[in-house]
Amino acid sequence: QVQLVESGGGLVQAGGSLRLSCAASGGTLSYYRVAWFRQAPGKEREFAAAISRSGVRTSYADSVKGRFTISRDNAKNTVYLQMNSLKPEDTAVYYCAADRGYGSSEGSPDDYEYWGQGTQVTVSS
Repeated sequence: QVQLVESGGGLVQAGGSLRLSCAASGGTLSYYRVAWFRQAPGKEREFAAAISRSGVRTSYADSVKGRFTISRDNAKNTVYLQMNSLKPEDTAVYYCAADRGYGSSEGSPDDYEYWGQGTQVTVSS
């Protein structure tokens, strides 16, 4: 089964940018659809972005649309989340998730079987 490791989080000022990476091992990531979720303190885990196996199709939460871009490099077994124009409300632990299913739903944590440990993103005002 695939193992996922996120990296790239950190502290950034409002308006800045970060790029998160989700590296997979123990499996071929091209077999999996992948998503990024985030969880702020005291809040439920929420969907941020998803990408299809080929990378052709992407989807975004309204809160990040136009600012975040999800992409993948299947040759490197890695998925990325480019985050621009960051806001303090983007502060959260960001998780990478993957699943081999073909269901139409992609925005719920229940849609994904494999998870990384998360990486902290903090945006200061």
